[in-house]
Amino acid sequence: MKKQGFTLIELMVVIVIMGILAAVAVPKLFGMIAKSKASEVPTAAGTYVNLQDAYVVEANALGTWSKVGYTGAGNSSAKGSATGVFYYFEGADGKCQWQAQALQKLNDCAKGDKWGIMVDISGSEADGQSNAVYNTGASNSKCVELTPSFSKLASGRETSKAVAF
Repeated sequence: MKKQGFTLIELMVVIVIMGILAAVAVPKLFGMIAKSKASEVPTAAGTYVNLQDAYVVEANALGTWSKVGYTGAGNSSAKGSATGVFYYFEGADGKCQWQAQALQKLNDCAKGDKWGIMVDISGSEADGQSNAVYNTGASNSKCVELTPSFSKLASGRETSKAVAF
């Protein structure tokens, strides 16, 4: 008589192999999910930088979000973005700035950690040669590692330095 099927040992080996694969794959999966959610930061910040540059060239002054035509994915009263991950706002102290805040833990970037851009102006209105100066930074170096292109937003511009947020 011919028996068909798997032995208990064969089934146990398959379960052990699946467990090992799951132990390796699940952390990688969550890392990729966090990276994809954080990829929104440089894109949204780059849009703000480009709009601010255009406004400075045209008006020889820094503009507020409404003047430059930027709409963030949220404001101080309505947290959240399309993905529910980031929250953008303009500084209340009158300085032009852009910030994103993690609304959930993203790998080593904790909930509440921030990315930000401070904008100043160089030159004078009299000579008509004003330039926007951008300083990028994050509240946690792990957030910078998660979004490497964010710190490059000010590259090629007049100056860039790290700012603590």
